Amino acid sequence: MSTQTPSRAERLADGLERRFDRFRDGLSVFKGDRLGQIGVGLLVMFVFVGIFARPTTIEFLNITIPGIAPHDPTERAVGGRLESPSAAHPLGTTDRGRDVFSQLLVGTRVTLLVGSLAAFMAVFIGTNVGLISAYFGGWVDDLLMRITDIVYAVPFLPFAIVLVAIIGSSIVNIIAAIVLILWRSTARVIRAQVLSHKNRPYVESAEAIGASDVRIMYRHILPNVLPLAFLYAAFAVGWAVIAEASLSFLGFGDPNMLSWGEMIFSVYNADAVRVAWWWVFPPGIAITLFVMSVFFVGRTLEKVVNPELRHKE
Repeated sequence: MSTQTPSRAERLADGLERRFDRFRDGLSVFKGDRLGQIGVGLLVMFVFVGIFARPTTIEFLNITIPGIAPHDPTERAVGGRLESPSAAHPLGTTDRGRDVFSQLLVGTRVTLLVGSLAAFMAVFIGTNVGLISAYFGGWVDDLLMRITDIVYAVPFLPFAIVLVAIIGSSIVNIIAAIVLILWRSTARVIRAQVLSHKNRPYVESAEAIGASDVRIMYRHILPNVLPLAFLYAAFAVGWAVIAEASLSFLGFGDPNMLSWGEMIFSVYNADAVRVAWWWVFPPGIAITLFVMSVFFVGRTLEKVVNPELRHKE
């Protein structure tokens, strides 16, 4: 009795179904986790505000979605100087009569941009460094880990200030400064995880059938360490946002991009920290809530990497 070999389409469908099941099981960790649900809710809110803060044009539909920011955040004299919160200006105005509420909404987009891009690039670099270092071992491992040790020894703020001062304070340069430091933690953790996988039977089986090193690393080992990479990506988003806010507050932010850190710098520069509480508190609270939401989501995703945490609650 002959058995029929599954077709390529059937194998692909079966693989997609298994991946969907794993994805669904991963999302199940949010059930009953109140902090995780709060984190997701806050992140959804920030993403919505970041996308629709300003008018958005959908060209292929030839429609324009109006922005939710009531004023142009760079327009002067929409109100009086340093006006306290009112119906016309819910969060008051700046020393130049600009609407603080509109600045807060529009600044969300820069936060999302810096957080997502810096975290993705840092985790991408760190995952590849850890994967290659652990898989090949020997001098490759020694070289990459010594580079990682050197990066660990570099303090972020002095390094970023010098780098931005030399090459300019654009948003691209700020992201580059964050990425050059942020990848180190992911590299160390992924390396340790790969070391525990590379001698397992499924890797030995792949080597026995003649699979290349690249295929073994990225087709067999990488899917097993991706949950850990995603976990560190979640935490990296919060770290990147704090780093950008710190640089902007010190006056090294992109002057052409309005961010929450830039708003706090403007308050300090105008010597209005003790006077205009409505100008300094909103961006500070927004940064706090965003970082907390990312931490809550990362804390919940940690249960995917370490299922034992599910049974301790």
